[in-house]
Formats: sequence, structure tokens, C-alpha cells
Amino acid sequence: MKRLVLLLFAVLLLMTGCTVTTLSNVDVGSNIKTILTDKAELYNVYFEGYKYYVPKGLQFVNKDQYNAKFTDSVGNKYYLYVDAISYFHKIENTYEENETSHYSRKLNYGKKTGYIQIDKQEDGKYLINFMFNYAKMEAYVSEEDLISVVNNMAYVLRSITFNDKVLESLIGENILSYQEETFNLFDTKSASTENFLDEVAKYDKNYKKSIDEDKIDLDDE
Repeated sequence: MKRLVLLLFAVLLLMTGCTVTTLSNVDVGSNIKTILTDKAELYNVYFEGYKYYVPKGLQFVNKDQYNAKFTDSVGNKYYLYVDAISYFHKIENTYEENETSHYSRKLNYGKKTGYIQIDKQEDGKYLINFMFNYAKMEAYVSEEDLISVVNNMAYVLRSITFNDKVLESLIGENILSYQEETFNLFDTKSASTENFLDEVAKYDKNYKKSIDEDKIDLDDE
């Protein structure tokens, strides 16, 4: 009898070890905190007014103004928006955690704020909205890719660094042009699969051209 119990226990351990890691059974909050609070200062992408780091495993596809697109080794698409205007105006984080979401947390580390919200869709996939330090990333992925995609996003977002002097010259001199700008980076109420996919299709259609005119340097490590 004892041998049977031990055998069953061993089988359970093996089954547990083979379980796919998802946002439901790991301490994601701790994982995100570890990445976002890491003070590693690595940069391999440089633009006017800001710079950031793209980790190994992500490929830079294209960029238009403050928007950029990436893909990973399994084909997931990531969309980044760097909100230099909200940074320039120091817009406060007004995000409220959503109890109906698969995962929703307000973030505040080292005087940098943001949020992460993940919503499960009808087709079983997940829409990720991850904002930190005046930059936002979105992706639409399967459950098995949630952890890796969120980690990749965290590595990019934590590295966003702005150049105040350059932004002052870019935005400050054109302040009248930005007075009617809508600051909705912290608002996810309008986020939906349809809206996201519409924007993805629009982005892919309009920005397939080369980005040779931009200064991009992705160094291999």
C-alpha cells in the first residue's frame, strides 16, 4: 500500500513538472518586478529623443515616428508606442486594475509607473496591454507564449530612456501642434481585439517600407 502511495506521488510530481507555465500558476508579479527593477543599462536602438534595448529573440521589423513593430522566433507580433508627448507633459498614471481581466496590475517601480492588463479572447488567445515609463506594447498571443512575450515586453519597456534636451527641441518648439493631442495611454477601456487587429492591419499595410533612414543599431551580444 505504501509503495502504491509513493508511486502515485511520484507520478503526480512528474505530471506537475510537465505542466505548461502560464500566468495562472506562477508569481508573475514577482517576475515582472525582477525585470523592471533591474538597473542594467543596455541599449541597442537609438532614435531622436529616446533609446531602448531590444533583447535577443526579438527582431526589429519597422518603425514610423514613435511606433515600432517586432516579431519573435515563433512569429508573435509586438507593437510598441513610445509616448514622448505624455512624458514631456508628465501625465500621471490613472489606470485602475480590472477585476474581470485575466491579469491586471498597476505598476510603480523606481518612480516609473504603468500597468499590465491581459484579457482572454473568445478564440482562446490573449490580448496583452503592457505600459511602463511612458511606452506601451501590445501583442495578441496564445496561452503557451504568454510568459515569454510578457518578459520580452518588460525588457524593452524598462530600458526606455528619454533625452529631455532633444524632446524639448522637438516638442517644446511645436507645443501648439500638440495642445489638442489626446492623452489616452493609461486608458484601456476602449481596447478590444477588433480595434487592436484593425490597427495591426493598418500598420502592416502602411509601414512595409525600409527603415534605412532611421538610426538603428542592434548589436549581437
